[in-house]
Amino acid sequence: MKIAILKEQAAGERRVAGTPETVKKFIALGASVAVEAGAGATASIADDAYAAAGASVGDRAATLAGADILLGVQGPDPASLGGAAPGAWIVAGLNPFGERARVDAYAAGGYEALAMEFMPRITRAQSMDILSSQSNLSGYKAVLDAAAEYDRAFPMMMTAAGTVSAAKCFVMGVGVAGLQAIATARRLGAQVSATDVRAATKEQIESLGAKAIFVEKVAGIEGEGTGGYATETSDEYKAAQAELVSSHIAKQDIVITTALIPGRPAPRLISDAQIASMKPGSVIVDLAVEQGGNVEGAVAGEVVVRHGVKIVGHRNVPSRLAADTSALFSRNLYNFLSAFWDKERNAPVLDEEIGNAIRLTQGGKVVNERLLAS
Repeated sequence: MKIAILKEQAAGERRVAGTPETVKKFIALGASVAVEAGAGATASIADDAYAAAGASVGDRAATLAGADILLGVQGPDPASLGGAAPGAWIVAGLNPFGERARVDAYAAGGYEALAMEFMPRITRAQSMDILSSQSNLSGYKAVLDAAAEYDRAFPMMMTAAGTVSAAKCFVMGVGVAGLQAIATARRLGAQVSATDVRAATKEQIESLGAKAIFVEKVAGIEGEGTGGYATETSDEYKAAQAELVSSHIAKQDIVITTALIPGRPAPRLISDAQIASMKPGSVIVDLAVEQGGNVEGAVAGEVVVRHGVKIVGHRNVPSRLAADTSALFSRNLYNFLSAFWDKERNAPVLDEEIGNAIRLTQGGKVVNERLLAS
């Protein structure tokens, strides 16, 4: 069983899908591991470190030659995979809805594509969940990005020259990224409030020492989809939430938005009129900008200014903390493959619950129900 760790080809992607730590663990399972030269360079991992862990390091052709499992952070270009074993697994974040043509090409090439972001949110798969591991650090980085753009201090400071007021930070969307954003903003000394469409998050917000901002007594506040994700809410709720948020957002210095709905454009949370109500010098960080954005006027890959308010729209935020996000992502992949490793076959054998959830292609066809229904 040969496992190949490929160098990422997507523009701006600095992460890598394997580390010396996971290389050693795969070899201990009985696999051989090949790493494409330079794969870890942008995540602060030298080729020598992979070699010392027991991997062979070479060019892409040598890395792919006869490989049974191809590991990536983002889905590799199907045209670049020549030499891999017939029916090889591609295990990566594959963006199935956004890159459907690439998924079709994997099927045409005979590959078995496994989309790690389709991992079901069940207890035994928590250690395999790339969305959670990467979102956690994205929420942390969002606060640092806000602090870098905000031309004032976060904590209250009492000095001989007078008092500096604490920044007011509002987090919209309290999933993994939102919770970490709350915790990080609190650590930096901000006054933090947060909101979400899922009523169950109110307790989580308050447990972190933040103020929960929720619409009360309006139908549609559940907002709870399958697997713990948010879903669409009622029109009545949306109107009540917009009114509540408008009055609250005008008083905020920092706003961080994290709301995503799988397979659909990001919901619009902040309008241009709401931006205009904020104080000049305020900062909004839109973590959903690549899925259409939560904030009107946000631009992917840019920091723009509207009504004196900076709107931060960095692409691929996890990649901006490449060393740590790579370590977590790599462990997710190892935890997944090792959980299904069959010692007799010296290969992973998936069960139906997880296998059917993440498998996009098999036998030359697209087989995933979520993709076929879209």
